[in-house]
Amino acid sequence: MSEQTYISYEPATGAELWRAEASDVDACVAAARGAWPAWASRPLANRIELLRRYANEVRAAGDELAELIARETGKPLWEARTEVDAVVNKVEISINAYAERTGKKKLDSALQGSAAVRHKPHGVMVVLGPYNFPAHLPNGHIVPALIAGNTIVFKPSEKTPAVGELLVKCFHKAGIPEEAVQLAIGGIHEGKALVGHKDIDGVLFTGSVQAGIAINRALATNPGKIVALEMGGNNPIVVIDTPLIEDAAVLIVQSAFTTSGQRCTAARRLVVLEHLYEPLMEALVKLARKLIVDEPFAEPAPFMGPVIDNDTADALMGSFVHLISEGGKPLLNMRRIKDDLPFLSPGIIDTTDMEDRPDVELFGPLLQVIRVKDFDAAIAEANNTRFGLSASLIGGTPQDYDRFWANVRAGIINWNRPTNGASSSAPFGGIGLSGNHRPAAYYAADYCAYPVASTEMKQPRANIGVGLRDS
Repeated sequence: MSEQTYISYEPATGAELWRAEASDVDACVAAARGAWPAWASRPLANRIELLRRYANEVRAAGDELAELIARETGKPLWEARTEVDAVVNKVEISINAYAERTGKKKLDSALQGSAAVRHKPHGVMVVLGPYNFPAHLPNGHIVPALIAGNTIVFKPSEKTPAVGELLVKCFHKAGIPEEAVQLAIGGIHEGKALVGHKDIDGVLFTGSVQAGIAINRALATNPGKIVALEMGGNNPIVVIDTPLIEDAAVLIVQSAFTTSGQRCTAARRLVVLEHLYEPLMEALVKLARKLIVDEPFAEPAPFMGPVIDNDTADALMGSFVHLISEGGKPLLNMRRIKDDLPFLSPGIIDTTDMEDRPDVELFGPLLQVIRVKDFDAAIAEANNTRFGLSASLIGGTPQDYDRFWANVRAGIINWNRPTNGASSSAPFGGIGLSGNHRPAAYYAADYCAYPVASTEMKQPRANIGVGLRDS
C-alpha cells in the first residue's frame, strides 16, 4: 500500500486545510467484510433507526459541515448549506425508496404453497466520491446501501477528504459500527486497489468519464460485482420561441455557472434559434458580467467561488483558448481573477462555426453557444454528443416539449427549468458516456440489493402424475 501523505488545500486561499496518511486498503476491506454478516442480519427497522440517528447527527453538525464544505470546495457558504440539507433529506427519501423499489412480495396458493420475492444485500460496497459535492453525492450511495444491509468502504476524492472524514464520523456517532463504514484515504493508487480487490462485491462511482470507463474495464470480466457509474455530461440547454428572454437568460446562467460550472448536470452547450440569438446573447452576457465571483464567506455573498484547484483553472483557460483558435468567437472572455488562486470569471463562446466541436465535458464555468435554423436542427444538435445526462428546453409549447422529450437522448429532460438541480426523489442518471443504466437518487435502491424469488411450502408434498411405469 502507498505511504503517501494526502493534503487538502482551500481553493479560495491556498491554505492547507487537512492532511493524513493513505489508508491500508486491505485492512479497510477486511474490516467491512468482517462486519457484514452482523450488519446484514440486523432487522431492517434497526438499520433504518440508526440511519435516522445519522440524519440527526448531520443536522446537529450542520454548521460545521457546511463551513467545511465551503472551505474545502470553495463553493459559497449558502450553497454548502443546501448540500447539508440534501444529506439530511436523503435518509427519509432512501427509506421510502427501499420500501417501494425493493419491498417484500408474497402470493399464497393453497395447493402450491406460496411465492415470495425478497431482496438481499450484495456485501461490501466501495463508494468512490467526487469533489464537487463531497458530502451529498457519496451520501447518496452510502445511505441506501446501508439500509439494504451492505457494509461500506468509502474513498472520498483526494481533493476533498476532510468532508468525507466528517461524514464518516457522523455515521459512527449515530451508532453504526465503525467497521461497517470504513474511511479509505487515498488517490488513484488506492482507488484502483479497491476496485480490483477480491473481497469487495460492488463499486458505486461518481466522477469523470475517464475514471468510470477505467472502472468498467477493470471489472468487465467479473460480472458478479455490481457497478454503478455516474460520469457527467456535455449537456445541452435549448432555447426556442419565448417572449421571456430575461427569464431564459437566468435559467441559462443557473444551468451553466452554478457551483462554478462544476456540476455533472451543468449546461455545457447553449443551442439557440438564430432569430433569438442577438437578444438572448445581449441579456445573457449582461447577466453573466454581474455575477459575483469571490471566496465562500464573502459579503455580499458570491454567486460563484473558485474552481477546485489551479490545475483545473489552467486546463479550463487552455480549453477556452483552444476553442477560439479552432474558430470559436468569444462573447464573454473567461479570465483568471487571481493569478495564484483558481478563481475564474464565466466564459461564453460561440462555437457555431467550428468544424469539429470537441465532445468533452469541460468541468467549469465555460458555456459554448451554437446557433441553429429550426427546432429539428436544435434537437439534432442536442443529441450531437456521446453523453446523455441532462437536457433542458426553454420556451415553446407543450407540443414542442413533448417532441423534445421524445427525441432527446438523456436521463434528465426538463422544460423551462435549469439542466441542474435534480430532485433526490426521482431517479438520477444518464445514458451513453454519462452512466451504465444504473440511475442513482431514488433508484439507488435497485443497485444496493438483488431480488431473490422463492416458492415455499411448510411441508414437503409432491407426486409424479405421468411418465412412471406400473408396479
